[in-house]
Amino acid sequence: MLNQRSDKAELLRIAEAVAAEKSIDTEIILNSMELAIQKAAKTRFGSENDIRAKINRESGDISLHKVLTIAEVPENLDTEISLEGAKKIQKKEDYKVGDEIYEELPPVDFGRIAAQTARQVITQSVRAAERERQYNEFIGKKGEILSGIVKRLEYGNVIVDLNRSESIIRKEELIPREVLKTGDRIKAYCYDVIRENKGQQIFLSRAHPKFMEKLFFQEVPEIYDGIIEIKSSARDPGSRAKICVNSKDSSIDPVGACVGMRGSRVQAVVNELSGEKIDIVHWSEDVAALVVSALAPAEIQKVIIDDQIRRIEVILTEENLSKAIGRRGQNVRLASKLIDFEIDILTEKEESEKRQAEFKDKTEVFVKNLEVDETLGQLLVAEGFSSIEEINQSTKDEISKIDGIDENTAKELQERAKEYLIKEKENIGKKLKDLGVEENLINHKNLTPGMLLTLGEKKIKSLKDFAELSTDELIGGYDEKKGTRFKIEGYLEEFALTKDEADDLIINARNIVFK
Repeated sequence: MLNQRSDKAELLRIAEAVAAEKSIDTEIILNSMELAIQKAAKTRFGSENDIRAKINRESGDISLHKVLTIAEVPENLDTEISLEGAKKIQKKEDYKVGDEIYEELPPVDFGRIAAQTARQVITQSVRAAERERQYNEFIGKKGEILSGIVKRLEYGNVIVDLNRSESIIRKEELIPREVLKTGDRIKAYCYDVIRENKGQQIFLSRAHPKFMEKLFFQEVPEIYDGIIEIKSSARDPGSRAKICVNSKDSSIDPVGACVGMRGSRVQAVVNELSGEKIDIVHWSEDVAALVVSALAPAEIQKVIIDDQIRRIEVILTEENLSKAIGRRGQNVRLASKLIDFEIDILTEKEESEKRQAEFKDKTEVFVKNLEVDETLGQLLVAEGFSSIEEINQSTKDEISKIDGIDENTAKELQERAKEYLIKEKENIGKKLKDLGVEENLINHKNLTPGMLLTLGEKKIKSLKDFAELSTDELIGGYDEKKGTRFKIEGYLEEFALTKDEADDLIINARNIVFK
């Protein structure tokens, strides 16, 4: 191909054939050939020379030129030439210093090593062009279901032929216990398309929650038309899944539409997911109603919701406990992912014991720190006081309205609460100093002493340290990687800050530190 005595037209035919086979532009192939010829020519004429190769797009003729820059006093004769020397090569009167001239080189017969080098350059260029073509073709298909044929299995991963392009389903993205063989036609969710110097660029998944959603999108016309909306989904691939749906048309039952006549629609999805059981949940703005539906078939007695920390306590009978939790906690885990709330399952007995324990703990705090008897401590807890701060912030009249507490007792309680908080503040101040917490963090608005102490113990000692935190690092949250949802523990999670409160704390700190 690189021998100039060969048929020149053959060169163009080879370029066109490779371009057609790889689905890339012929010009890219010809450009890579020119680069290869240049590299091979440098092996013959010397790498210090600036050599340019050109393939005639009509005849296939190859021309080689050495590029020289005109200089007043040439210092490097391999790349520079005098004005007089340039005029001898090409008779032209208007040359000036700094111009480039092209000195034609004689046709050469490239040796074996030069030919191998050129072949490597062409191969690399073709592969790079092919990867770029694949990327451009598939980047717009990210988030869609793609269909292909299993080409081969590599170390547990599956290579899928997508017709002129290959993709990969990594081992962890396969449905567990699913057996795939070479030649099988499969569908999978395209969750990523990236540029890589080598290896696969198109990444598919059969375990991703979005794969199930997209299958429903294909099977249920009402979802395709936008009448029914998929609000969320959660999967334990190969075992069980939950999908939450809502209808924008009150006359259409979203659950019934997804199930289909005699279960035909949902069964088509189940078959594609290798028998994965699917629970279809009717979405509701009422979180309590939603969690009851999500935990079906268990019957729920009571739901206690804490919106601030996105936690729900579900109370039910002993008989419904195993149904709500599911095998190895599967049912409650999927329900938690589905509604984006932490769910605690308690029996009626466990709830009663928990409330009694909380009542006892709060009573002991009052008895120990306010030096009151147990009866008065229990009375305060029963009336809704849960902390010494609440007593300090209440008025004397509010406390004295409680049966069994007169004005003098109310006043004494407030004084003791105030005295305790002052002493506690001094103790915390000493601990903060011992921990090395800086004044700029201590003085940051809306950070309580307890929060500061916790931050100090977590090595957050300055306002700059605090400003560099994310909201999730502060209050906790959830993240998802490759379809797997995991908990992020927050430094101040125990203080039940809302997301807005945490955002304000961090933004205010950044405004001070990075202004």
